[in-house]
Amino acid sequence: MQRINLLYVITKLELGGAQKQLLSLIRQLNPAKYRPFLLTAKEGLLLSQALSIPGLTAKKSRWLTRPINPLKDLLALVEIYRFIKKNHIEIVHTHSSKAGILGRLAARLAKAKVVIHTVHGWSFNDYQPVLAWHFFRWLERVAARFTDKLIVVSDYDRQKGLDNRIGKDNQYCLIRYGIDYAEFNGSEPGIRKELGIDNSGLVVGMVACFKPQKSPQDFVKLAYLTQRASPDTKFILAGDGILRKKTERLVRRFNLQKQVILTGWRKDVARIFSAIDVFVLTSLWEGLPIAALEAMASGKPVIATNTGGVQELISEGESGFLVTPGDMDRMSEKLTVLLKDGNLRMQTGQRAKASLGSNFSLTRMAKETENLYGNTIERKRYGN
Repeated sequence: MQRINLLYVITKLELGGAQKQLLSLIRQLNPAKYRPFLLTAKEGLLLSQALSIPGLTAKKSRWLTRPINPLKDLLALVEIYRFIKKNHIEIVHTHSSKAGILGRLAARLAKAKVVIHTVHGWSFNDYQPVLAWHFFRWLERVAARFTDKLIVVSDYDRQKGLDNRIGKDNQYCLIRYGIDYAEFNGSEPGIRKELGIDNSGLVVGMVACFKPQKSPQDFVKLAYLTQRASPDTKFILAGDGILRKKTERLVRRFNLQKQVILTGWRKDVARIFSAIDVFVLTSLWEGLPIAALEAMASGKPVIATNTGGVQELISEGESGFLVTPGDMDRMSEKLTVLLKDGNLRMQTGQRAKASLGSNFSLTRMAKETENLYGNTIERKRYGN
């Protein structure tokens, strides 16, 4: 059987949920059916991991960048178009907002048989200026016209797309994220010592990029509010990004240098989860947060802002707690209750882990994605 040439396009392989999911998917692909290609920015923390995947042909783009730049964007469009034509790509699967627009347009111009886009949270959100919100929504509407299938990772994103007249109902396909449960099933007692934390103390953690979406300053505010009732608790914030300096200034302003630990980027997030007692997420908007899934798989109770598809993961009072975005007073109240009640922490974490079942496994995600590829390309080949 002739293998299908399949191109993935993603803006930048930074250390984020969408990027980790894409690399996991590529690793799970059936090599007898698909010949995978990847086109992405020339820099990224996960780029070395991508380059090490057997059988993957990777192209580091000179022009693909996250900020809008008309000249570079045009050159990136031409670059993607030429790559599709040169390598006889049949399926183009795009990820992330910028790559999703440019990649799908290039695929349609190059007459790729199948064009698929995964929505890792929409490019427009309620925290953008009005003109930017309308512009990005318009771009999503236009791109949907030359997209065969829109993969969403939550029911929330599907409904948001339809409410904003992006594509048609039959274009949408729900395929939830998948993680390797075994990776988050262990214990790493040495990680606390490595981070300078007493093994007997309680630890609250968050794993996130330091960008407006994740609101790392709210994490620091949460630490400030909570340490009054629980002064010995440590707070780990694993990640980095454009808001790093602002976050550090806030830590100093609240005099939390001994309570808040900023680890920087970590590729060993499973070890970080093994070090914490409660996971929190302070995001202002979300698609479906991978970090929350990983925390639940690690058996940790989760307190998260109720945004995007988070409510499809967490059952209030059972597997975790939800609060309104920005309401750190309420999150601190919930957190304090968990910190003071060891049985409640343990039971909530156990229920969180059990609630995942097999719904978020890597094998399930890969199988559903490959089925979508096969069904869609068969319909296109035979004109159905």
